[in-house]
Amino acid sequence: MKSLLWIVLFMLGLAGVVIPLTYLYTASKLPPLESEFDVEKQLKHSIEGERMSLRAGQSQRNPRPITFVRPDFSKLPKDLVALYIRHMECPRYFQTPREDGPAWAWRLFLGATVGTSPPGDGACERILAMRIAAALGIEGTRERSVAAHRIHTFMQKDQLIAYDLSIIYFERGIVGVEDAALALFDRELSELKLEELAELQLALPPYSDYFGIKTCKNPTELRKYRNQLLEDLAAWRLVSKDRAIAAMNEPMSCAL
Repeated sequence: MKSLLWIVLFMLGLAGVVIPLTYLYTASKLPPLESEFDVEKQLKHSIEGERMSLRAGQSQRNPRPITFVRPDFSKLPKDLVALYIRHMECPRYFQTPREDGPAWAWRLFLGATVGTSPPGDGACERILAMRIAAALGIEGTRERSVAAHRIHTFMQKDQLIAYDLSIIYFERGIVGVEDAALALFDRELSELKLEELAELQLALPPYSDYFGIKTCKNPTELRKYRNQLLEDLAAWRLVSKDRAIAAMNEPMSCAL
């Protein structure tokens, strides 16, 4: 029994040395991730290059600028945010405190070692940070987990949402929800109505049916799915029931 105890203590001590060293080694191989500026600078280079690749083949000037502007949560339609967090399975995302300390450390450890994550809104924080790490071109579960941790240290919940929605790739040259709004509805994101934002949500994770919306493939089915999103949103009281019903009565934008 005594020998077993010593073995356990030895393994714990070894883990206390190996894990931090592994983290530091992995972090040393990553691009600079000390502040939001580092993330913004790297995304700016890749996203502007992607947008430029589309503009180069166009004979007419595209109304969307190629410039990647620092994402601003305050400019996002609140109905879109409500739809997005609901379908990340975190409808109370902004009603719970940002996860930190031992709970976040445990989530980081499990994510980096066994690829799982405990439930809770912290899981959504990790998903968002991991997506941002992926957009930075970081490969590998351990590498992305360490990068996600570093991103999480300086980004608040609203910043994670804003950055994630600004980096979603839809098709060549179309990156972020503002580009998608113009491509799908020929209007700025800020001008979209509730029913159109629900249609846009179908183009976002977890549905990711951008081309179905763009080509208006089976508008009857699309409308059914859109209305399910609106009904669910009202059930969670993220929008009023009257607004949801009014939006559900509208035809699909692509079918007009």
